[in-house]
Amino acid sequence: MPPSQSKRKKNTKRPSPPKRRGAKSARRQIHRTPGPTAKSPAKRIGKLFEGLVAVQARLRAPGGCPWDREQTHATLKTYLIEEAYEALEAIEKGSAPEMAEELGDLLLQILFHADLARETGAFDISDVITGIHDKMVRRHPHVFGNVKADTPNEVLINWAKLKAKEKQEASPKGKAPDKQDKPSPSALEGVPRNLPALLEAYQLTRRAAQVGFDWENVQGIFEKLEEEIRELREALIVPERHAVEEELGDLLFTVVNLARFLKRDPEVALKQSNLKFKKRFQEMESNASSCGLSLSNLSKEKLEDLWAAAKRKERGPVSMEPV
Repeated sequence: MPPSQSKRKKNTKRPSPPKRRGAKSARRQIHRTPGPTAKSPAKRIGKLFEGLVAVQARLRAPGGCPWDREQTHATLKTYLIEEAYEALEAIEKGSAPEMAEELGDLLLQILFHADLARETGAFDISDVITGIHDKMVRRHPHVFGNVKADTPNEVLINWAKLKAKEKQEASPKGKAPDKQDKPSPSALEGVPRNLPALLEAYQLTRRAAQVGFDWENVQGIFEKLEEEIRELREALIVPERHAVEEELGDLLFTVVNLARFLKRDPEVALKQSNLKFKKRFQEMESNASSCGLSLSNLSKEKLEDLWAAAKRKERGPVSMEPV
């Protein structure tokens, strides 16, 4: 999907215009077709999907869209990430129409990559679908087989075992073992290094916990937090950038571990705190402005008073749901 003007002219020094719903791209306006509703017959889904695949292939074909035809897997990486985050934003808003729209954009990115691979003979969208279909059946033997897994935790542990087994079976065979060969794939394999740091830490600790490397209770994590805070304080006595950065990272990693142990997504928790801070700070600005003042000209004590007033004004916890 061609990006909006703000996306396509990345190097321009002019500020990007505000994004307007429904005007993200020209293609969305030209090729939009009514999507299936909750009452649509299931048999229509296949036809609708085939139609979307055909649209994407046509845009890449000779005489198609010039922008689409010049794209590669590498040039599309930014848009894949962007569409994923826009889908997350729609979920946070709780808007069904926006969710449907953004999930469609994300689906189109998948089709785009599959179509590029089809042109080189690497694979096509049918391989993508077959692969994930077979994986879901294979990884859920408690549903499609006779394995017993009654709790979510048992499901996750079994999933990790199956994944490790699949990786081991996929490794080269017929090769005489030597000392350099790993006895088995790491439980942490598959966690991409290019994930945002918060999400990477969450996934690493989650994978480790699935094989039993976890805290017995939350008190142990609180003690670890206190230890990391002490070590950070010690590093600050004789400030050395690398040491401070390392201890700060350890502290953040432990906080992420705490969130996972409490069965909370640290990204969601931090997003909520970001929104809460934003609302309170903007309330401070509004209160100061109503008095003809600017926050930058106020004393620390006055700023604290404004912050306390903003907190008191809140009727309850900030919600990510639409008002």
